[in-house]
Amino acid sequence: MAAQRDTEGRSAARPMLTDLYQATMALGYWRAGRACDPAEFELFFRRCPFGGAFALAAGLRDCVRFLRTFRLQDEDVQFLASVLPADTDPEFFQHLRDLDCSSVTLRALPEGSLAFPRVPLLQVSGPLLLVQLLETPLLCLVSYASLVATNAARLRLIAGPDKRLLELGLRRAQGPDGGLTASTYSYLGGFDSSSNVLAGQLRGVPVAGTLAHSFITSFSGNEMPADPMLATAAGESPKVDLAASVKLWLERVCAYLGLGVQEPHPGERAAFVAYALAFPQAFQGLLDSYSVRRSGLPNFLAVALALGELGYRPVGVRLDSGDLLQQAQEIRGVFRTVAAQFQMPWLESVPIAVSNNIDEEELARLAQEGSEVNIIGIGTSVVTCPQQPSLGCVYKLVSVGGRPRMKLTEDPDKQTLPGSKAAFRLLASDGSLLLDLLQLAEEPPPQAGQELRVWLQGAQGPSIVRPAQVEPLLRLWLQQGQLCEPLPSLTESRAFAQWSLSRLSPAHRQLKSPLLYQVALSEKLRGLVDSLSSLGTP
Repeated sequence: MAAQRDTEGRSAARPMLTDLYQATMALGYWRAGRACDPAEFELFFRRCPFGGAFALAAGLRDCVRFLRTFRLQDEDVQFLASVLPADTDPEFFQHLRDLDCSSVTLRALPEGSLAFPRVPLLQVSGPLLLVQLLETPLLCLVSYASLVATNAARLRLIAGPDKRLLELGLRRAQGPDGGLTASTYSYLGGFDSSSNVLAGQLRGVPVAGTLAHSFITSFSGNEMPADPMLATAAGESPKVDLAASVKLWLERVCAYLGLGVQEPHPGERAAFVAYALAFPQAFQGLLDSYSVRRSGLPNFLAVALALGELGYRPVGVRLDSGDLLQQAQEIRGVFRTVAAQFQMPWLESVPIAVSNNIDEEELARLAQEGSEVNIIGIGTSVVTCPQQPSLGCVYKLVSVGGRPRMKLTEDPDKQTLPGSKAAFRLLASDGSLLLDLLQLAEEPPPQAGQELRVWLQGAQGPSIVRPAQVEPLLRLWLQQGQLCEPLPSLTESRAFAQWSLSRLSPAHRQLKSPLLYQVALSEKLRGLVDSLSSLGTP
């Protein structure tokens, strides 16, 4: 248990990961005698990202971990004292030292849930000063995680269920924390694995990786393996000189392909042999260090066939430049003919992996029918979310002392929905999603089979809906600082995300010009909004 706590602690946010104005507001609340007023905030977004019609909720586990470990240390308080007014009452800093989240209650969408505009991702309630201080860290933990998970889900939808997606964006990520978050939540969104070893260690993300061009170009061909002997996959004797076997196979392969035996680069071949000796059960060839057709492919075939004689099977080849789709198709054709020529049928199905700045457009091309690509590595386009760098989540006050609060502004899009609320997903008799309903927490929950009058966003009048099923959306995770139910594992949340996406209609799931999903207000909540709007004051 100690090791587990340490692992989680090493990837937790700190209370000082915040904006200064949270501390200045805290001082203002304290001076006004309002530090302990009961308050509730909601964290939500206003528009779905990437021009789509859905988002995936993510970051809950990080939020719960943060809240359960929240405590300002002496050095934190000392720093705040250095940036706040010099005449600040020392009792305020003692108040900060005493803070923890034992009085905080958290409701939230489970990780991997479909999320839509204005439906809370989190509801946070507790003493006003404290829950105000939580704003920036919670936004930081949820916004990017949900954005990356949604971006990954879009890429998974494009790729389809059969292609393996590898996230390899750590070197392109926005710093180490961004890299860890991206690797974690791209896996939640549907990627199969990551190159990020720390994400594997701390978060349990499956990790994958083989070799880079530098490994291959480091060999000249004059190197002699320290021990070229390799036993069969079954462990039988005698061992075989793999380098010598590869040399013989190269002659046969080049003769069949119409190449001179001197054309394949000897350094590349030496690198392949060295890697095969180190990883006979997991040999992969990176084919484009020199020439794919005249060097990488014949060198790979020579090593693969030599391993095949010993009972080993290579795990694949990788391409990192050029027209990836065309090359994959040509390579698959060579694999088929060589497999038949040398009676090695397993060679036909050797996986082909590709990478090289793959975006949504190129991914769609690689995923088309007839593509021979099996594994797709994506870095920049998943971790940096180039189409939209921020989800734009906000954290807004909805009640103080049990009284609703509403932000009124000249921009109608920035108006908030007042009051403590409940959220429900309404389904049709065939299980399809009808809409999400927001209502005041004090209202009785909607019932299956009963008519409801609801107000769709932007509508001038109410609509009638009769759901066949009703699902509550927000679950209680922390009550007065205590965990109410075990948090799902990352793998479980990943499976839940894929199930959630499968419930969306094709019209809502399509990535370009989708049908927007409806979020409605109950009649009572709509009446409260109208009442507070007309008053102009809370």
